[in-house]
Amino acid sequence: MAIIVTLNPELEALLRSKAAQQGQDVNLVASELLASVLELEAQETQETIQGIQQGLDNFEAGRFRSFDEFALEQRRKYNLPADS
Repeated sequence: MAIIVTLNPELEALLRSKAAQQGQDVNLVASELLASVLELEAQETQETIQGIQQGLDNFEAGRFRSFDEFALEQRRKYNLPADS
């Protein structure tokens, strides 16, 4: 299936330059870049879901701290002033 994507001139120039540097067809480079971005996005989504699930599991198991404890730790870690 062919999909036609319209690029702005600057992005097209970058893509053509990358293809030329690699000595590859511009369509192949575009396809590989798109596949790479989609794979990275899927991986990041999965990692986010796993992180949220870990947080929920920790909460259900009683492994959590109050916001005040968290805020105090962050103030100490980043040398922030205490709340007035």
